[in-house]
Amino acid sequence: MSAPTATGTGLGVAVERLDVLACTVPTDAPESDGTLAWDSTTIVVVESHGGGHTGLGYTYGHASAAGLIRDVLAEAVVGREASAVPAAWAAMARAVRNLGRPGVAAGAIAAVDTALWDLKARLLDLPLVTLLGAARESVELYGSGGFTSYTDERLAEQLGGWAEEGFGAVKLKVGREPGRDLERVAVARRALGAEPHLFVDANGALARKQALACAEAFAEHDVTWFEEPVSSDDLEGLRLLRDRAPAGMEIAAGEYGYDLPGFRRLLEAGAVDVLQADATRCAGITGFLRVAALCEAFGVPLSAHTAPALHLHVCCAVEPLRHLEWFHDHARVERMLFDGVTQPRAGRLFPDLSRPGLGLELKRADAERHLSSGGAG
Repeated sequence: MSAPTATGTGLGVAVERLDVLACTVPTDAPESDGTLAWDSTTIVVVESHGGGHTGLGYTYGHASAAGLIRDVLAEAVVGREASAVPAAWAAMARAVRNLGRPGVAAGAIAAVDTALWDLKARLLDLPLVTLLGAARESVELYGSGGFTSYTDERLAEQLGGWAEEGFGAVKLKVGREPGRDLERVAVARRALGAEPHLFVDANGALARKQALACAEAFAEHDVTWFEEPVSSDDLEGLRLLRDRAPAGMEIAAGEYGYDLPGFRRLLEAGAVDVLQADATRCAGITGFLRVAALCEAFGVPLSAHTAPALHLHVCCAVEPLRHLEWFHDHARVERMLFDGVTQPRAGRLFPDLSRPGLGLELKRADAERHLSSGGAG
């Protein structure tokens, strides 16, 4: 199959090559949620080259995404007009037809798509938010961690620390030991005081009636957000929770959405008060923009899931956005591996408009210390 060629419809610059590496970074302590335990985080980083510039994108997931990018997606992208990002996105979606688009393939597309948007913005010498069109100057954050593996002391320290830094909301994990969750929520509320909103996330660990009982109990401590109380595949269960949860408690889901039909099903079912989307899973900046348009059509607010450095610019560009998750693991990894990562100010994140694209540069020496097996190329 011959490579596509750059056309005269854009900047006249072709994508010359893609470089990819996968890094696995140990967590700073054992972590777990309602359904999973882990001790490391894997990030797959893509650099797109063209016109003397380099764009950067990444996804979180399995290192196998790096091989998919090298073996399948690069052929679909290299040689294309660098400014025609939606055309490259469509070509990548076609290339994985027989591999299965959701899952690893969607994450791989996400990393390349983001790198292409970043390259386009750098070719134009614009911050990505300026290229996309700004809807706001900053994004509200909520602190996210509170893993079920934490002691009560660590839980209080982390969540209370975010409150002291000016975060308006924080989130803890629940669902692994439902019998202890009410006690852990009480610990969190005492650490926060009355002001910050308290969110909980079960990662789909609970049964419907169990989740309803938890919602009623959590309301006593002013929990205002219950994320994935039941599996995101259980649309009827999510709708049940949304209909019967205490007043003032929003039901959220969508972080495992990979394509528009999946997000549309959640919205058509009336399953969520707030839809979540993750650009590292829903096929990149292009996919995230389309989910935002879907939210606007349904009149449902959007919340960005994890990867704060990657989401910042696109979150400043979409109208229905509620907030962005300041996830402990990803904020830590991004500080380790990238220069240009902006830090929260009073619970908000502001893009650095003095830097083009996402404003990020790979710390190559630091990244290479964490290379996964077969993760460079």
